[in-house]
Amino acid sequence: MQAWVNKLWYQGHPLRFALWPLSLLFAVITGCRRQLFRLGLKKAIKFPVPVIIVGNITVGGSGKTPTVIYLIELLRKHGFNPGVISRGYGVEIDGVRAVLPEDTPSSVGDEPAMIVSRTGVPMVVGAKRVDAANLLLEKFDVDIIISDDGLQHYQLGRDIELIILDGERRLGNGMLLPSGPLREGAWRLQTVDHIIVNGGDAQSGEQQMLLEPTKWLPVSSKHDESLPPTLSQPLVAMAGIGNPQRFFDTLQAQGYCVEHAQAFDDHSTYSETALNQLANGRLLVMTEKDAVKCRDFAKDNWWYLAVDAKLSPSFDKQLLAKIDRLVADK
Repeated sequence: MQAWVNKLWYQGHPLRFALWPLSLLFAVITGCRRQLFRLGLKKAIKFPVPVIIVGNITVGGSGKTPTVIYLIELLRKHGFNPGVISRGYGVEIDGVRAVLPEDTPSSVGDEPAMIVSRTGVPMVVGAKRVDAANLLLEKFDVDIIISDDGLQHYQLGRDIELIILDGERRLGNGMLLPSGPLREGAWRLQTVDHIIVNGGDAQSGEQQMLLEPTKWLPVSSKHDESLPPTLSQPLVAMAGIGNPQRFFDTLQAQGYCVEHAQAFDDHSTYSETALNQLANGRLLVMTEKDAVKCRDFAKDNWWYLAVDAKLSPSFDKQLLAKIDRLVADK
């Protein structure tokens, strides 16, 4: 399904024009909703601490999760106690709930499970982000909230908006859903605090972000045998993220010998049987987001490549200065 959608949105498939009436309807519905908030007929809920939205105007992965992790580490380094809220994509959550270190991706979502596993940050997930933020403030000692996605969730009051763009795909065919990948028009880029471009080349006024590979880590929680991949070893690579090719390109750019690359849809679930068949006894490598879904049944020769987001010191300085002003005002 994801491969077909990519053709429609990013490779100029002619069917996009047949879907244009539905895109027009989507534009009317979302525009009316925004207008209700502008007129005050719907109210945005403000919070006593700064709220940072890390979102995008395109559907699919663009690098939000690495950005959230980067912000967590940056804020902690400067004395803040951040907390995170998220939808918990792909899982049914009754109300809102805190994410615990032992929670599985099937109960809280793959990205929340990954964020908490990596950082130990206080985190609450649920469909209603206002309720998630309230529980986060009630349950944890946090002084700043990061919303993983939620740019279009206008009931959630926000102080800083960050849009993450895939630098290679950018806005695709530039059309709204379902003809294209856009949740909102390109005009929305002019209204946010920063546009962060993941990969590719940042344009004037945008912030460049790079995802730098750091080290290989075992997928299995009981790993005790095999050694990390070397450049001379043939690899079977898999990725179930928004843009799987980015992971495969990273491996090839580092000089690894990718014998077979298997792309999965974003947020895919995996079975031990299917991945054993894919690996067929060979060394299997994957992304960190995939790894959190495989750790309970992974073999010793399954590894994931940890990556860290890198942004410029000028971005850090601008963001922290605005946060300091917000804290003083609040």
